[in-house]
Amino acid sequence: MNNRNNKLSAVLFMTILLILPIMTLASKKGTFSDVENRNLATPPKPSIEHIKDKSFMNGVEDYLSDHFIGRTKWVEAKVRQEILIGKEEINGVYILNDMLIQKLSPPDYEKVDKAMEAINNFASDNKANVYVMFAPSAGGIYSGELPTNAPIINQKAFIEYMYNKLNSNVTTIDVYNSLYAVRDEYIYYRNDHHWTPYGAFCAYKPAIKRLGFSEISYNKYHIEHASNDFKGTLYSKTLYDKITPDMIDLYNYEGGAKVLSVEVNDGMEIKEYESIYFREYLEEKDKYLVYLGQNQPLITIKTDVKNDRKLLVIKDSYANVFIPFLTQHYREITVLDLRFIRTSYNNIINMDDYNQVLILYNALTMENDDTLKVLNFK
Repeated sequence: MNNRNNKLSAVLFMTILLILPIMTLASKKGTFSDVENRNLATPPKPSIEHIKDKSFMNGVEDYLSDHFIGRTKWVEAKVRQEILIGKEEINGVYILNDMLIQKLSPPDYEKVDKAMEAINNFASDNKANVYVMFAPSAGGIYSGELPTNAPIINQKAFIEYMYNKLNSNVTTIDVYNSLYAVRDEYIYYRNDHHWTPYGAFCAYKPAIKRLGFSEISYNKYHIEHASNDFKGTLYSKTLYDKITPDMIDLYNYEGGAKVLSVEVNDGMEIKEYESIYFREYLEEKDKYLVYLGQNQPLITIKTDVKNDRKLLVIKDSYANVFIPFLTQHYREITVLDLRFIRTSYNNIINMDDYNQVLILYNALTMENDDTLKVLNFK
């Protein structure tokens, strides 16, 4: 009887091994995974050279792995099993009680020093007052909650290191202490590497004072809970589904200045929108894109603020949820994303138009970022 059961189990196992690959080959193939937020492997092209160096078979393995039938469920089950046996890091992400935190990497100080040099050169070359704000990531605020074997990077000290490299004609904005003081509140997403609108607001309060304005108080804003099922970049890295989904909140000051237009220049054409919030992304997987939409080289926001102040924001995606608070203070805000620019900024904008420049990056980006070198392009 046992022998018969063993044979049946072997037949069933072999059948599964044959059927699943066949189902995988027969299934409809996509090119992008919304869940994992990445491009999927394409079929490798066979050649004698690729067969000899084994890259063809590696390509086949990657292709079958990416398109394996029920892949997401298999990966989720594997991750849950790894958590059960005590693994605390998945694909560069730490899994805490109810939060995912991206692993911090040691900064590349050669790149960091060159970035600070580029900012100094930029400030010297232009008349506008230059302000710099490096926002800490969740790993910098919650470092004490990381696993005991996790490499600890003192992000507060790292931000101070960068600020100390800047010349006296650059005004720095410290928001680390403001965020650390409210660390028990909802200032970072649980499933994504960005800060929440409330986290951005807590940074806005000291920042706007440094920029020369009085803050708009929190109770002036109507907060719309636009979504409660956001799973962002860190979920995509882990596919760990036991963390509470995040909320997407939209802040509107109904008695304040209005956004008149948002012009998006993708380098090919200019499109105009009426709102700073791109609500169509609330139906997509990456709901963070509701804040200013897809990252673009150049965005121009015009408001009915009763002054002539124009601000240039040079940024990464952390600024997207921060900029709505600035619309209460400037008649025009130009948003420049150097990640999509390979020419001098002078070919894109006229620096004489701006009273102030705010350089806003996440400290996590600055660990290995080299896009600020574009500020050296003449």
